Amino acid sequence: MYFAALLARTEDGWEASDTELDDVETLSDLADLAREASPDEDTVLVLIEQEGAWFGVVRVDGEDDPRIYVSDASAAARSSYGELLLTDELLGREPGDGAPDLDALDLDGTEDGEPEDDADAAEPPAAAESTVPHGPVGDAEILEDLGVSEKELRSLTEDALTEIAEALGASETLETVR
Repeated sequence: MYFAALLARTEDGWEASDTELDDVETLSDLADLAREASPDEDTVLVLIEQEGAWFGVVRVDGEDDPRIYVSDASAAARSSYGELLLTDELLGREPGDGAPDLDALDLDGTEDGEPEDDADAAEPPAAAESTVPHGPVGDAEILEDLGVSEKELRSLTEDALTEIAEALGASETLETVR
């Protein structure tokens, strides 16, 4: 089960809205969605969690590049929403590292479930997940100026988004969209 919400900082405090991520395919799409939530180019936080497995925070400040923090990269890598956040740059890879080279794949018909005749066939390319570290990745200081230190962020667990919202003074606001 996933939960995703936008928290936009305004002159009057934080405004929350739940968000549907089904049409979001890239981090750029997600950043654009966040920017739409704040016409004044104020800070917008995209909060995403998968029950007890991982959470992510994407911070968009105006037209600046999004800043990202993911609590458990290996758990997020097994999630379509997590894959949005785990960019090559965030994982310290060159673009394309860890992804199978389509020109090198042997598409001999066995991909349809037919058994291979050659028992000595090469192993399939390593999955991209193997290059994803266990544990947190990204900018752990993402919420430092908003009252959540790096140490606090790294120690959050089960109810991380609620704890973040409490630290921001936005817990009631976030609960309205939960």
